[in-house]
Amino acid sequence: MNHWIIAPVVLPAMVAPLIAYVMRHDIVLQRTASLLGAVLLTAVATGLFVLSADGSVHVYRLGDWPAPFGIVLVLDRLSALLILLTSVLGLIVLIHSVASGWDTRGRHFHALMQFQLMGICGAFLTGDAFNLFVLFEILLIASYGLTIHSGGKARLQSGLQYVIMNLAGSTLFLIALGTLYATTGTLNIADLSVKVREIPVEDAALVRVAAMLLMIVFAVKAALFPVQFWLPGTYANAPAPVAALFAIMTKVGAYAILRMHTIVFGPDAAAIGTLSQDWLMPAALITIAIGAFGVMGARRLMPLIAFAVLSSTGTLMLAVSAFTPYSAQAALYYLLHSTFAAAALFLFADLLLAKRRTGDLLKVAPATVQNGLLASLFFAGAIGIAGMPPLSGFLGKLLVLDALRVSDYTWLVWTVVLAGSLLTIVGFVRAGSLLFWKSTSADLAGPIEPEPEDEAPPVTKLGPLVVAPTMIMLAMLGLLTVFAGPVSRHMEATAGQLFDPSAYIGAVLEDQPDTKDLSAHGEAH
Repeated sequence: MNHWIIAPVVLPAMVAPLIAYVMRHDIVLQRTASLLGAVLLTAVATGLFVLSADGSVHVYRLGDWPAPFGIVLVLDRLSALLILLTSVLGLIVLIHSVASGWDTRGRHFHALMQFQLMGICGAFLTGDAFNLFVLFEILLIASYGLTIHSGGKARLQSGLQYVIMNLAGSTLFLIALGTLYATTGTLNIADLSVKVREIPVEDAALVRVAAMLLMIVFAVKAALFPVQFWLPGTYANAPAPVAALFAIMTKVGAYAILRMHTIVFGPDAAAIGTLSQDWLMPAALITIAIGAFGVMGARRLMPLIAFAVLSSTGTLMLAVSAFTPYSAQAALYYLLHSTFAAAALFLFADLLLAKRRTGDLLKVAPATVQNGLLASLFFAGAIGIAGMPPLSGFLGKLLVLDALRVSDYTWLVWTVVLAGSLLTIVGFVRAGSLLFWKSTSADLAGPIEPEPEDEAPPVTKLGPLVVAPTMIMLAMLGLLTVFAGPVSRHMEATAGQLFDPSAYIGAVLEDQPDTKDLSAHGEAH
């Protein structure tokens, strides 16, 4: 059994309390430990990605208890890919937080960041539906603390709305898990896959209820219509580095839908049929529309980016909704792109707000000596999130549209995606012209006011270490374009493994050497 598989969970879980209790009065030690932990996590994630690249599935059984009775962590291509994405994103965001001083504006920032990374990595690794619920709760607690970091009324209000929505989702999650356990007698994902397919269609009403409840829960996490309204407020009011890390948060919901609704409630599960697909596609289309119109109507920079993220989430979920290997391949490529594009824009927003103290598009601050640099970063991020060439968003949307061209509603899908892209482009062009080219004398709409909750004084010049994380995020989009061929081939293999769960099920349930003998254990008692 490879003990490195549990490292992405154990490493941040050990670093976080060390920072919170031993180093809480020394910010230098906190930064050193947090950055070192993030670097080690990225190194471990890289090793696990290489380990799983050959298509093998690796299982870590806690306490050597056999599945489905013991807790298992499962490493396959999909989980390894998303852990690597999370670790790289977390490291870049931490560098920005340290360089910009955001980590000094509140307490326990680095400890909460480590707990957040622990929860995300654990959610991608777990092979048990109940442990997925537990890790979602860890995510909720850590993300709430990060959302209200540095305090303020607006952050507290948006954080409260975020918590209430997720607590409601957690309640439905428990109900769904209870229904599944009562019906199948197990919550191990691999074992659920076997048990659900053994249930006759006429006796599967409760399983269908559980499947839809889980879909709703994961839709809450992914900010999908009609429960999308928490995302714009939460992301717009959260500290910009936190919002950049949250670019991966909605992907946890997308991952859970992909994992559960292919392995457990897949298209070949007669008890479920196309129930998930029939509900998911309309919700994704409406989410794209809401995000696009939100971009057009936004008056401040952070809400503008938040609505753009909402629209990109809808595009991702639209690809997921087809539940085919090709659409999953497109979804995974677009997932990588949208995560880096959203994070780049939020980090850029922090740079701009540090210089101008306001993101109000109608109240433009005087030009700065780095106006050209900021305008270039904004332009690159805008074409990335809108899906324009030459960056990877263009290729990602082409893949999504191509994967959905055999849908019954191809004309509607293409219309909504293309119209949403057009509105996003227009919204960002409008924002860019107001932020960087509007007159700074006669056109001012009143006195310039700082962003809500932002009391930090404006900086005169942004140093290289502050700007570098944003540039790295944008460089990732360029690399995804340059290496689109190899990346797409890996996504194709990942999607193929996801839609053929035989290796996953076999590794978890059948190949169990050196585990404890439960029958002998029972006789001993």
